[in-house]
Amino acid sequence: MRVVALGVCVAAAFGTSYFMQDNVPPWTIVVCAGLFVAAFLLGRRMAPGWPAIMFAAAGFIGFTQLIVVGLAVALPWFLGRVAGQQAALAAAEVEAAHLRERTRIAHEVHDTLGHELSLLALQAGALEMTLPAEHQAAAAQLRVTASDATERLSALVFLLRDGEPHATADLRDLVDRAVASGMRVEFTVDGDLPSTVERTVHRVVQEALTNAAKHAPKSVVRVKVASGEGSTVVEVANEAGLRRGAGSRLGLVALRERVRIAGGTLRVSRDEGRFELVATVPHTGEL
Repeated sequence: MRVVALGVCVAAAFGTSYFMQDNVPPWTIVVCAGLFVAAFLLGRRMAPGWPAIMFAAAGFIGFTQLIVVGLAVALPWFLGRVAGQQAALAAAEVEAAHLRERTRIAHEVHDTLGHELSLLALQAGALEMTLPAEHQAAAAQLRVTASDATERLSALVFLLRDGEPHATADLRDLVDRAVASGMRVEFTVDGDLPSTVERTVHRVVQEALTNAAKHAPKSVVRVKVASGEGSTVVEVANEAGLRRGAGSRLGLVALRERVRIAGGTLRVSRDEGRFELVATVPHTGEL
């Protein structure tokens, strides 16, 4: 339909050009102005192809026809084409910005709320062992509900990777809060942690503590962060837990991808009843 409308514009400009051989009547200016606007609007919504063929065909008829068709139809069509592309690009950039923001929020929810839910499950497990028998069932249900919520949260957002926020708490505060929740954590830091890798290292430690709280709540978690020349290495080790939910690996999958995007590597092993995680993050990696 738009090709037909453009063809009508070309034909109208072509016919009008015959009245402009010796002079330019005022009505032809009005017609050309209308054709200019129509061609511009069509150019915003059409792809190249037939328009170029029609413009070229009109040009072979005569010089006057070429000038009129070019100025009244071809030029505004190309201007409209450029304007349409710019509008589409701007819309794509706005959509990409919205997507990055949604992804950032989803990642923040996964990393912070998931961690808190895991600590809640750990505290409920401790209550389950200390409360009287008549209250243990309620504490057990609370622990199971918190664990299930953590798994569902991970399953919903683990594929989202862009636009991650800067860490809002330092590593010491993260470990102290885990200890206050009942976890046994041995934490050491060797060297100064560069700001360029602080966010990634924070997420590695957070995910490792979350994983230990879910699957090995009674184990001692040993966390070591060593920052040397060119890279920072995070080592986490604890006893391999027996609890393994359906989505238990989703957080580690997302973490592996997060470290990869930062230019580093992540190695996870479960040998001889121990769980070990080693992440290497280069200081020049892109965050």
